[in-house]
Amino acid sequence: MANTVKQKIRIGTLFLFLLLLLLGGVGIYHLVQLKNDAKEILKDNYESLEYSHSMQRSLDSFSINKERSIIQFNSALKLQEANITEPGEGDITKSIRQYFTAYLNGDSVESVQQIENDIQQILALNMAAIETKNIKANKTADKALTYISFIAGLTLVIGFTFLFNFPSVVTSPINSLIEGIKEISNKNYHHRIHLDRKDEFGQLASSFNDMAERLEYFESSNLNKIIFEKSRAEAVINSLKEASIGLDKNNIILFANDQALQLLGISAKEIVGLKVEEVATKNDLLRFLLEEKSNLPFKIVVDNRENYFTKEVMNVVQDGSDNKVIVLRNITSFKELDAAKTNFIATISHELKTPLASSDISIKLLEDDRVGQLSSDQKELLQNLKQDNQRMLRILSELLNMSQVEAGKIQLDIAEIDMVAIAETAVNAIKGTAQQKSIVMLKQYDDKVEKVKADGEKTGWVINNFLTNAIKHSPEGGTITITIKMQGKTVEFAVADQGSGIPSEYSTKVFERFFKVPGSKAAGTGLGLAISKELIEAQGGQVWVKSEIGSGSIFGFTLPVI
Repeated sequence: MANTVKQKIRIGTLFLFLLLLLLGGVGIYHLVQLKNDAKEILKDNYESLEYSHSMQRSLDSFSINKERSIIQFNSALKLQEANITEPGEGDITKSIRQYFTAYLNGDSVESVQQIENDIQQILALNMAAIETKNIKANKTADKALTYISFIAGLTLVIGFTFLFNFPSVVTSPINSLIEGIKEISNKNYHHRIHLDRKDEFGQLASSFNDMAERLEYFESSNLNKIIFEKSRAEAVINSLKEASIGLDKNNIILFANDQALQLLGISAKEIVGLKVEEVATKNDLLRFLLEEKSNLPFKIVVDNRENYFTKEVMNVVQDGSDNKVIVLRNITSFKELDAAKTNFIATISHELKTPLASSDISIKLLEDDRVGQLSSDQKELLQNLKQDNQRMLRILSELLNMSQVEAGKIQLDIAEIDMVAIAETAVNAIKGTAQQKSIVMLKQYDDKVEKVKADGEKTGWVINNFLTNAIKHSPEGGTITITIKMQGKTVEFAVADQGSGIPSEYSTKVFERFFKVPGSKAAGTGLGLAISKELIEAQGGQVWVKSEIGSGSIFGFTLPVI
């Protein structure tokens, strides 16, 4: 009795093999019999018929060519004498020999007649034998066909039965096991597999039931603890002030606290446990959070009030899986303080410009000899006062520009401008300042520079700022190179100086507001480059810097062509 699936498969395969072997053996046995029957007919009777016909033809030719016919007749008769196969055939053959001898001795008429009669008897005897053997061969063939058909039919029936019933021996327990695994995956730990078998599947079912029992015990013993931990985790998540959304490695939403649900405008059951892409198709804010890669502030209207947020993505690596949490930090209060600061600076700058302008006029009147003569010391003090006054006016002008940029109130007069002409105007404006330090201005302009769409006044201000900074940081007798060239669909402007250069760690910070390179002795507010960056980017361009310590600096920007 087979107790294992392996033995059952082996026995079933062996049984089918034996049936095929039996079928082949019966077929081969009867084919051999048919072959022997056919061989007997060919050897025993067909040759006798052939010899008899040959003697008959020779006998008919006695009157035409006697000598040759006698030789042929004798040869055929000898062959016939050596091929006696049927009862009575030997006596008839002896009779032919006797009459043939008598014919040779002169008794021709009666001997020929007797020979013909004997030949006909041999032919009839062999024909009868052929018919008998043919009947025997047909019976053998019918018998073989019956046996083979019966065995083939039996093999076919058993094969079909084996084909339809035997796979269930393997598939039925596998299906039961698959069903059990699905139930366990659905946390139905009460499910059991019932297989009354002693083979491998029976052992597998027993092991599965043991596993389900242990899982059921584990589930019941840890359920309260899990519920408690889940409640505590939800309480901690909801206590966070920032809106938070947790995603697993497959982008399934694990949690979203109350602040995040309020911003998204949906409930927890509509988001938790679903693919984030699926929810994003129905929620504009979530889709924006997935698509937005920068950390720039963005605005969300909540309860008819504008709120500003920044997005931060924190990766949480646990057990080899990369989860992440999207945190939205509310910076509305900081944004309001920044706006108040900007307004304050704009107001103070505007209010200070009036008395400074008046004092500038007073200084100019004092410089006029018609008002009165000043001593050399008084003139020196007046000159210092004038420089300080101009510096204050320049600082206030930059603060006003910066406040306009921050408030988003900068006004651009976009038109078609010639970069070469704008650059030439700026160069002529600072030529006197460059001559004071004996600085040489080199110009490298492409032969054909296309026009750009930009604000000529604001672009000229940026170029002037770059040139002023280059002169400020260049040594006495240095060289400043001004380059204007085409770069694909943009026009690039660059100013290269021979100053001390900027350390690499500060190259990305020079365009920040109020930033000054540590150790720099050049005077300034630290607003010029920040304003330049805002003005160029507002026109669809980009600002950049290349610098190395001891190799000078190159400041430049690009603007799109028309």
